[in-house]
Amino acid sequence: MSTPPQTVPVESRVSLRTLNTFGLPAVAAHLVRVRGDADVRRIVDHPKWGRANKFVLGGGSNIVFTHDVDDLVVKVEVPGLRLVRETADAWIVEAGSGEVWHDLVAWTLDQGYPGLENLALIPGSVGAAPVQNIGAYGVELQDRFDSLDVVDLVTGRTVTLDAVACNFGYRDSVFKRHLLGKSVIVRVRLRLPKPWQPVVGYLDLERRMAETGNHAPDARTVFDWVCAIRRAKLPDWRQIGNAGSFFKNPVVTPEQCRDIIGRDPEVVHYPLPDGSIKLAAGWLIDACGWKGKSIGDAGVYERQALVLVNRGNATGGEVVTLARAIQESVYGRFGIRLEPEPVVV
Repeated sequence: MSTPPQTVPVESRVSLRTLNTFGLPAVAAHLVRVRGDADVRRIVDHPKWGRANKFVLGGGSNIVFTHDVDDLVVKVEVPGLRLVRETADAWIVEAGSGEVWHDLVAWTLDQGYPGLENLALIPGSVGAAPVQNIGAYGVELQDRFDSLDVVDLVTGRTVTLDAVACNFGYRDSVFKRHLLGKSVIVRVRLRLPKPWQPVVGYLDLERRMAETGNHAPDARTVFDWVCAIRRAKLPDWRQIGNAGSFFKNPVVTPEQCRDIIGRDPEVVHYPLPDGSIKLAAGWLIDACGWKGKSIGDAGVYERQALVLVNRGNATGGEVVTLARAIQESVYGRFGIRLEPEPVVV
């Protein structure tokens, strides 16, 4: 007696406009929602969908859709927030990959587990955080990472990966390269160290300390500061479509930085531990006169040149055209190639 095919509730002709934070038009030929390991295995074992090409979609905060998607879209909606264990030197917390990242940050503080406050209000899902190795205000995900679980899209096996296996880099990981489209992240575990120490070396946070006279902020205060800073600079994607910071901050040699400073003394730059220098991509874009400019309905946000926005009915093509024009402009003036953060599909 043959085994009946696994039930996989696949939706057809699904609009992706509300499933990407840029609000760009695209349609998925087929889409399936997964809420755990078993759901992913049902897809892998299915006689039809197991063989189909798959496109894994989380919160849609790091994607520019330029066309419809013919692959099977696997929409990750895995829930769950819990403390795995507490040791003398850390809290280990676990979150389902479908949880909203900011909700996780707020939950950890509510539970008394500080350490993620600098990463507040970053858009997207928990599962997308390690893919991008998200970072803000002096903290990157890899600084708080413990491990994660993935389900292999070929074998259906659940595998646990540590930081070494994830091969984190600046806004980079193995999931953007060797494991791209080959697995689904289902759970992420973070290590929040004790004793807690505030990370406040970033210029905007130093200004807040000076303004308030509070030079020893607690975690909740840092969280509130980061939220206020981000809200003042960055648009809410639910009101103005965007994918957050569109370009990576370029890293240059000290010699390159001195050359740029010689021509533009006000360039915003940050020394890194390895001796290289990180330049503020937003400053470079602003210096080239792009703030507030548009191509079609794709524009550069008036308050932060690092953010490209959808002014109403932008297409992915307009966003890509604008991004390329900015890249050429910055290269022409500074000799630096800006690298986009979002994935163009």
